[in-house]
Amino acid sequence: MTGPARAGAQAGTTHAGARSESPPGARSGAPSGGSSGGSEELLRRHEGVLPEWLALYYERPIELTRGEGRHVWDAQGNRYLDFFGGILTTMTEHALPAVTRAVAEQAARMVHSSTLYLNRPMIELAERVAALSGIPDARVFFTASGTEANDTALMLATAYRRSNQVLAMRNSYHGRSFTAVGITGNAAWSPTSLSPLRTLYVHGGVRTRGPFAALGDAEFIAACDEDLRDVLTQTRGGVAALIAEPVQGVGGFTSGPDGLFAAFRERLSAEGILWISDEVQTGWGRTGDHFWGWQAHAGNGPPDMLTFAKGIGNGMSIGGVVARAEVMNCFDTNSISTFGGSPVTMAAGLANLAHLLEHDLQGNARRVGALLIERIRSAVGGLDLVREVRGRGLMIGVELVTPGTDASCPRAASLVLEAAREAGLLLGKGGGPGGSVLRIAPPLSLTTQEAEQGAEMLARALRETRERLVA
Repeated sequence: MTGPARAGAQAGTTHAGARSESPPGARSGAPSGGSSGGSEELLRRHEGVLPEWLALYYERPIELTRGEGRHVWDAQGNRYLDFFGGILTTMTEHALPAVTRAVAEQAARMVHSSTLYLNRPMIELAERVAALSGIPDARVFFTASGTEANDTALMLATAYRRSNQVLAMRNSYHGRSFTAVGITGNAAWSPTSLSPLRTLYVHGGVRTRGPFAALGDAEFIAACDEDLRDVLTQTRGGVAALIAEPVQGVGGFTSGPDGLFAAFRERLSAEGILWISDEVQTGWGRTGDHFWGWQAHAGNGPPDMLTFAKGIGNGMSIGGVVARAEVMNCFDTNSISTFGGSPVTMAAGLANLAHLLEHDLQGNARRVGALLIERIRSAVGGLDLVREVRGRGLMIGVELVTPGTDASCPRAASLVLEAAREAGLLLGKGGGPGGSVLRIAPPLSLTTQEAEQGAEMLARALRETRERLVA
């Protein structure tokens, strides 16, 4: 297998020399979902028609055919505990009955109409999102993805401020479009240096590496704020906005101290610069302590805009922007969304959000997430493969290094992914060039028993990987 997606860790692939046996304890049986041909044949077809840079996890990529609760099954009938949720997208649980029922009922009435017509499910979901956002006099625009949501927020900011200068965080990721790549501070996910924007990168997204890592939290915030001040002196004319993830997702679940963006906001507000909080991965209660990631930095109020996607649809394609009316209404031209606000996806979002709130899944993320991170930290104590276990709620990162050093080790992350899969556990990875951080983000309904089970499987995979690296 050749090409970037199969040959480089930057694309998210692994090269661990996978074993042939089925995951221990996994259920085997006839493939679910009516797959045609085996996994090797499907991989051959994939490589024959899809881009080489379209990343696949695992040396032997798997086809997932069914999901239920916090588990998924592959085409061979093997069951896995899902600790990645389709990249933080299956937020509540797989095949949530309320969502599948809402989708079926709406699809039976009407699948599509576009935003040129009144759309009751879209208006109802917009009302709920606006009320939850914390942004006063909020307006909501729906898109089909987080990338498109960030594109829209940037277009609003640049139109409102009449400037194409944008501040972004180092180590950030905001999507795969031309505009979003232009503000992504992560070389592994930036296929081109060309951009319609002039982007200036500031410090603060990574707490335990970089020039300010040795400082205390207050001193770290002060140093990052001074860096921001210095960057602003380098600009000519008004900067449009700062866009920032409260917890960096693809960057390895890293974050600055609570209050960092409040300090930034004070400086930005003095110059009229907008703050866009990218909540595509942190929104809807995943961090446990807060419904939105920006609330850890509340300081002098909410952001001017927030973007969302992923979890709200529980697998359906929903993204969007919330902005105060003055900003949202700044366009003086027509605009529509063909697929944003689809009646079917809006029905799914309404059902999923209602389930999340009624079952206090934010509280569950806080409680079970605290247990999970404690179990992982306890299990890896003294293991020199692990540099740091960090996170909040059910958004946890495990940073790996070459044993006995402080050097990031992408190969270790790939090996752990393979070993965990063989044990029946699915993980994600990310964090800088190559990806040396294991990303753990299960559905927010994760039970304590599943957390305990997953922590043990992860611990075994880490110990096995350490042995292989030093053998």
